[in-house]
Amino acid sequence: MTSSPYLNRRTLIRRSAAAGLFTIPAVGALSSCASGGDDGDSVERQEATDSNPFGVSPDAELEVVIFDGGFGDQYALDAEEIYQGSYGSVDHTKTTEIRTRLQPRMVQGDPPDVINNSGADAMDIAALLRNDQVHDLTELLDAPSLDDPSVTVRDTLMPGVVEMGQFGSDPVYQFNYAYTVYGQWYSRTALERLEVEYPRTWDEMITVCEKAKQEGIAGWTYPGVYPYYFNFTLYPFIGKIGGADVLRAIDNLEPNAWRHDAVRAAFEAYYELVARGYILQGSPGLTHEESQDEWNQGRALFIPNGSWVENESAQNTPEDFEMAVGPPTSLDSSDAMPFETIWASGSEPFFVPADAANVPGGLEFLRIMLGAESTRNFTELVSSLTCVRGAADGLTLPPGLTSASETLAAAGDNLLIPRMPDWYRQLNNEEIGGAIAAMMAGEIEPDEAITRCQRAADATAQDDSITKFQHI
Repeated sequence: MTSSPYLNRRTLIRRSAAAGLFTIPAVGALSSCASGGDDGDSVERQEATDSNPFGVSPDAELEVVIFDGGFGDQYALDAEEIYQGSYGSVDHTKTTEIRTRLQPRMVQGDPPDVINNSGADAMDIAALLRNDQVHDLTELLDAPSLDDPSVTVRDTLMPGVVEMGQFGSDPVYQFNYAYTVYGQWYSRTALERLEVEYPRTWDEMITVCEKAKQEGIAGWTYPGVYPYYFNFTLYPFIGKIGGADVLRAIDNLEPNAWRHDAVRAAFEAYYELVARGYILQGSPGLTHEESQDEWNQGRALFIPNGSWVENESAQNTPEDFEMAVGPPTSLDSSDAMPFETIWASGSEPFFVPADAANVPGGLEFLRIMLGAESTRNFTELVSSLTCVRGAADGLTLPPGLTSASETLAAAGDNLLIPRMPDWYRQLNNEEIGGAIAAMMAGEIEPDEAITRCQRAADATAQDDSITKFQHI
């Protein structure tokens, strides 16, 4: 690595934190402690050129922190190698403890240059925005793409990716690198063995689950430790029943949004799975990996998940499993949106901190990640689509990703993108997730679950300390 005052400062801060010389703030402290915008050690921009549109200094170190989850970090290491071919060295860290390790540094004004803000311990992006701690990525989106200077980065992206980085206004503060298809994941082999088709209506779902039960197989499992996974199918199910406006009302924290008939119908349908004994015993206590293992071992037919699951569970997936994903099963023919409707959107968020020492380098690294070499490499390594259009064209895809691509193509314009998970992380993961978890564990019935969801949403709406967002 290059030796510089900037590097020495970072090294000193890290060592001091490790030695306990800095006090790590509590989880909520970020919302009340702005960094103050201390950029005294920031790397100066060089003159911009066609090949270096952000004016990256050729010798400045870049620090990248990657969430070590279902996608691992090799794809980032490979992109960093490309970066180092033209610019300075890269200090790379992988961790599952994003908030725990980085929130103190955000408060101290010494963040990394690029953060993959993902996982159960991700930082609250809304709190970061409230304190002006995230760099506006508009210049990245308007820059020439890596492979075709005549096309901007913005114009290479999949539908909804730019909007997912907006928080009620025009600036874009994060981009989601993966393009995830959420839905009911299943094994084609398992359904074939039961001699059943994928259920398109809820009556068909009950029939399939009953036949599985008679064979000693659960209809569903889920990670009860992280109950918001159920939202990956429940939110689009609600949208299909009542229309996209129902989800927009929920996102906008509108009064009585959770009391809509579509919400009630969806909750009652899911509760039927509990009442009929179609949920795998012990699911409320399972982690995401444990529930996936149970599913891989054929103990349950369906699991709510996203398309990262193929890579995340690869080691325990039987060769003949034939992983696939389908749209959330429709309620019936009265649904407002067609069966093919799915939740598909960008996931795996990245951002550049406003106080990053090497903002230009962070932007250039993200531009490299969005190039053809990096996006194709990501798909081949981790079995996931990226946010770049056509990046997987011509590649031989594994079964799950092939299914996800087909499901996405079949959906066409019938895409739903709930914003609750990133606009109101705590509300989505804890309060809403907790109410759904209690219902799916059989502890409460749908009426009580709906009441809890609405009460939590109202409390968030009335809390002036929480930044509110609206659909543009």
